Amino acid sequence: MAVHRVGAEARLDSASWMDREVVVKRRVVKGYRHPILDRNLQTMRIKNEVRLMSEARRAGIAVPVIYSVDLAANSIAMEEIRGTRVKDALEQLPETEAKRVCEKIGDIAGRLHQNDIVHGDLTTSNMLLDGDRIVLIDFSLGSKSTELEDKGVDMHLLEEAFHSAHFRRSGLYEAVKEAYSRSYPGGADVLRKVKDIEKRGRYMRKE
Repeated sequence: MAVHRVGAEARLDSASWMDREVVVKRRVVKGYRHPILDRNLQTMRIKNEVRLMSEARRAGIAVPVIYSVDLAANSIAMEEIRGTRVKDALEQLPETEAKRVCEKIGDIAGRLHQNDIVHGDLTTSNMLLDGDRIVLIDFSLGSKSTELEDKGVDMHLLEEAFHSAHFRRSGLYEAVKEAYSRSYPGGADVLRKVKDIEKRGRYMRKE
């Protein structure tokens, strides 16, 4: 199997499953935790990720198709998306196309939050551009929440990603916000909460 990525929480490998090319995501066992506790936590997190991906799909958001869940092996076999990371695409696309991508990002974020899904790591690194669609990946830090704070943190993280990874085109984030507010009736309240989060961050840095 070809290794895609090894992170602190999971390892991603290319594999074949019933004649399909898939990615197997296997959560990393934490040796410092009691084995029973670690097993319970891994099972809970895998179930949570699968549930969030299923709910996102029902909300009209493109996510990889899940083919198999193996709780004993701490793994999920899912569709391999042969797309370009949006993080990379936004640097290469013409301005008009990049703006359309940003509008799609805002719509995706709005659909998530309209359904009380908080991604937990909402950055352009976790979005793949596959033809005309954006596929959202890695829900491992996600949760269900109705709280403005949680949704605000999601959007704050996305905005920070634009200002750091896409600083030459950070102005395109306005297209994200406009599409987000159109897609999600509570979007304006969340974006106001983002400003509060930013103010708290500046205050803490001064301290």
